Amino acid sequence: MTDRTYRLVVRAALAVFAVLGLRVDVRGSEYLPREGGAVLASNHVGFLDFLFVGLIGRRRGRFVRFLAKHGVFTPPVVGRAMRAMGHVAVDRANGAVALRHAVARARAGEVVGIFPEGTISRSWELRPFRPGAAAVATWCGVPLLPVAVWGSQRIHTVDGRLSLRRGTAVTILVGEPLRPSPDADPYAVTEQLRARVDSLLSEAIDTHPDRPRDEADRWWLPASRGGTAPARDEGLRLDEEAMRRVDLAAEARILRSRRGSRVRRSAVPALPPQ
Repeated sequence: MTDRTYRLVVRAALAVFAVLGLRVDVRGSEYLPREGGAVLASNHVGFLDFLFVGLIGRRRGRFVRFLAKHGVFTPPVVGRAMRAMGHVAVDRANGAVALRHAVARARAGEVVGIFPEGTISRSWELRPFRPGAAAVATWCGVPLLPVAVWGSQRIHTVDGRLSLRRGTAVTILVGEPLRPSPDADPYAVTEQLRARVDSLLSEAIDTHPDRPRDEADRWWLPASRGGTAPARDEGLRLDEEAMRRVDLAAEARILRSRRGSRVRRSAVPALPPQ
C-alpha cells in the first residue's frame, strides 16, 4: 500500500487549515503507539472530522485508515483518493464486509479510525454506539483509543451548514486506551468506550476556547449546554430520518443503474445465425 496520495491529501488539508486560520488543539496523541495496530473511536459532529482525527496519527508518524460511508467513495476523483489512502467503504446493508477489512488492517499493524455513532449527531451529543470498533480491538488484541472532536461542526456539517470564517477553534482529545481481553464481550466494551468518549466530549466542550457570539450563534451548542441544537431524542429522530433518505436515494441510484444496464444490453443487436 502506497501512502503518496495520503501525504498529498494531508498537505492540502493543512494548507486549507492555515488559510482558514484554524486553531487546532490536539491533546493526548501520545496515547497512540508509534507502531502496531490500534483503533481510534471518535464521536462525529462534522464532515471534516476524519481530517481532524487523522491529525492524531500525524503527530505519531502514523496514517489512519478510516471506515467511511459508501457514498463518500461514489464521486470518481474522491473515491479513487479514498481507496488510494487505504480507507474502507461501509455499506450499511452489509457492514460485515467493512468490518472484515478493518480487522485485516488492524492485524497488519495499521491504525483504524471508526465513528461508532454511524452518522453525524445533530444534537452534538453522543448517539448510541455500534459495536464495530470494540469488536475490531477485541478480536485483534489492539488498543482501543477513545477520541472526542469538538468545534468542527462550525466549519462544515449536516443540513447545509458551511462556514469559512477564519480563526475557528477545533479541539481533539484522546483518552487512555482500553485494552480488552480476547474473551471480552464487544457490547460490554462498547459501553465502556462510549462512557470514556462522553467524558472526553464534556471536557472538550468545557475547555473549548470559543463561545457563541450572540443568540443566533448558539446553534452549535447542545441543548443541555444552553444551545439551540435539537435535544437528544429529537436529534436521534432527525438523524434516523436523514439516514433513511440517504438509503432510499442509494436504492434509487442502484435501480436506475440496473435499468440502464438492461437497456444497454437490449440495444445490442443479436448476432446473426451461423
